[in-house]
Amino acid sequence: MSTNADRRVALLTLGCARNEVDSEELAARLAEGGWSVTTDGTDADVVLVNTCGFVAKAKQDSIDTLLAAADTGAKVVATGCLAERYGEQLAGELPEAHAVLGFDHYPDMAARLDAILAGETIASHAPRDRRTLLPISPVQRRAAAETVVTPGHLPAHLRGVLRQRLESGPVAPLKLASGCDRRCSFCAIPSFRGAFVSRTPDEVLAEAEWLARAGVRELVLVSENSTSYGKDLGDPRLLEKLLPQLAEVDGIVRVRVSYLQPAETRPGLVEAIATTPGVAPYFDLSFQHSSEPVLRRMRRFGSTERFLELLQTVRQLDPEAGARSNVIVGFPGETRADIDELARFLTEARLDAVGVFDYSDEDGTEAADLPDKVSAGTIKKRYDWMSALAEELCAQRAGDRVGSIVEVLVDQIEDGEVEGRAAHQAPEVDGSTTLVAGAGLDPGVLRPGDFVRAKVTESIGVDLVAVPIEMISPAVSFRP
Repeated sequence: MSTNADRRVALLTLGCARNEVDSEELAARLAEGGWSVTTDGTDADVVLVNTCGFVAKAKQDSIDTLLAAADTGAKVVATGCLAERYGEQLAGELPEAHAVLGFDHYPDMAARLDAILAGETIASHAPRDRRTLLPISPVQRRAAAETVVTPGHLPAHLRGVLRQRLESGPVAPLKLASGCDRRCSFCAIPSFRGAFVSRTPDEVLAEAEWLARAGVRELVLVSENSTSYGKDLGDPRLLEKLLPQLAEVDGIVRVRVSYLQPAETRPGLVEAIATTPGVAPYFDLSFQHSSEPVLRRMRRFGSTERFLELLQTVRQLDPEAGARSNVIVGFPGETRADIDELARFLTEARLDAVGVFDYSDEDGTEAADLPDKVSAGTIKKRYDWMSALAEELCAQRAGDRVGSIVEVLVDQIEDGEVEGRAAHQAPEVDGSTTLVAGAGLDPGVLRPGDFVRAKVTESIGVDLVAVPIEMISPAVSFRP
């Protein structure tokens, strides 16, 4: 049995960037409670798995991770979206987990793990539909000791930032809000994430400065629906006002907005993203489909023509702006005409990246009870076709960028290969840019966090190859 002085918890994170932020907030709470936090399950006393509960594959990945953690001999605890969504049911089906804890356990997670390590039994989370509850804040923050938050001396306004980075690197997600007020018929997220709650601008800016002091160069703004930011604070244009402030944070070279809802993407926000210096002209637009009948059954708005008009507005402001989206094929009632309409949209949209998902019923959603289900065989055929089409179209779009000048943030250098991302490439979900030798800046002198201007010489699928021309801003180390 470990003593209080050497309690070790491995925090494993699955799912989206919002979960990554949750884990880093949990890490700060656990460190404040006396736990040594790592991402390596070796020799850990407790393995805490921050699960994903979005779609079937994500659920299975979470369960597989929990089962693998049980083989380490550590106490295994499930938390995150899968645990919040299924709670007691998950505990009953997964006896390998010593506890299944929900979001309400986050504020005193350290004490919960203390009890579990001591052999106590913690009652599993009892799921509730959070749409019927009062809105919950992203986390209930409180001041943490400086030694927990980050090394070195911090100004007073940063000492209450409750976050501990679990990974180094020049890019980090920054959460704008939690929850969602939309009622898309295929999505269960509002039922377990609750109503949309914005963080205040002061809180977001303080965390941005804290991240910059830790060496972060690019901020990726995340939420369930970033276009709703500020509505609950009385100002639906708050994101447009916040973006220039974030871009001016010392040390930050790029701010990227993710999770935009097309129906709420106002002209002012489009202009702010496309034209604000320091903000990536990048539009992560959640189209999901483009056929009007399908969108209506999804309880969403738009059409092929309206979506193309939105993209045209973006490109009038910046012809090189990046755009990505996700689409669902096989939604109940989807016809051949509907899928042809989606293909027409993707062909004309010239998106840089497209994620294609095959529809499956999700527990507790309206779509699960809709009639006119598409057969599994037809869904697979449509998924294969749309995936191949998206891959071809996105590769063509990457090819269009050959000869252009891009601004690349260096992410990593491995075995002499320098890899980074241009403004149209978000981390993990999009392509990347490899920097190679040529006339100009020697890529051998670069390091992660450097921000350079480069000329694209080749495309490989959605990835680019480019020759660095000049340094825009060199990497910075932690500034106490």
